[in-house]
Parts: sequence; structure tokens; C-alpha cells
Amino acid sequence: MDFTENLPLLLGVIAFIILQFFLSRRHKLERTSPEIARSLLSEVKQNLSLVEASALKTQFKKFKNASWKRNGNRLDFLDESLRTTLSDTFNMVEEFNQQIDIAKKRGSTSYIYDINPSKLEKPFANSKEGLEEWLEANTGRKDLPPKYPGILDGLFGGR
Repeated sequence: MDFTENLPLLLGVIAFIILQFFLSRRHKLERTSPEIARSLLSEVKQNLSLVEASALKTQFKKFKNASWKRNGNRLDFLDESLRTTLSDTFNMVEEFNQQIDIAKKRGSTSYIYDINPSKLEKPFANSKEGLEEWLEANTGRKDLPPKYPGILDGLFGGR
């Protein structure tokens, strides 16, 4: 049995694995109001945990805002006060991310001390509470549905 006979099959399997890897990492566009709210809630929870972790460190990670960028202009289903809270919070996130970028570019720890992510703790908590209340009122559950593992998550790590 020659290796070159199985080469097309081997290349096909490798291409399938690579394709599956990139497709599973891609963010799908949220179509319904509950999907948008859950996506924003997930991002707010991740950012809240980053704020809590940053209290112990002098080096910060950038806050997540991809869901906000995708869905920030599609929030007509939320009440005005929650939309304002989310908008203000993610505007602050953008400012903090810019400050973190500047601090990293300059490479000096003195710029890092000017960054105080704890200012975002209350806005994130308010955003989380508002989104959970909206989800509870409109879907009957305020937590995120469980994510089931994909076929290749065991090979490349979970989502």
C-alpha cells in the first residue's frame, strides 16, 4: 500500500477538519430579539468577570464588544432606559479598549495605572440585571441555554 494512494483521502479529511474548525469559531448573526439579548448578556457577563479579575492585576485584557457592534442599532425591543445603559456602558468599553491599546503601544506601566476598569462594574451589573429581567419577562428564563458540544470540540477545545 503506497502512501500516495491515500493522499487525496488524507487531504480531504484534513480540509474537512480545518473547515469545521473555522466554521465553529464564526459568530452567527442573531436574528431574533431573544438571541440578541442573550448575546449581549453573554458579552456583559464576560466583561464583568474581566472587571473582577482586573482588580487583582496590573495588566488588563480588552473588553469584549463584538455583539454590541453587531447588534447595537437593533435594540428597539428594549426599553429606553436599558438601551441608554447599554449604550453608555459600551461607549465606556470602547474608551477603555483604546486606553489599553495606547498603554500597550507605549509599553510603559505608568499608562496602565491610569486605567481603572472598576468604573465599569456598576454599569455592567445594571446592564446584566436589565437584560436578565427582559429575558425573564419575554422568554421565561433569564439564563443562557446550555451550549452542546460540536463534533470536533473534543479535538480543538470547547466553544
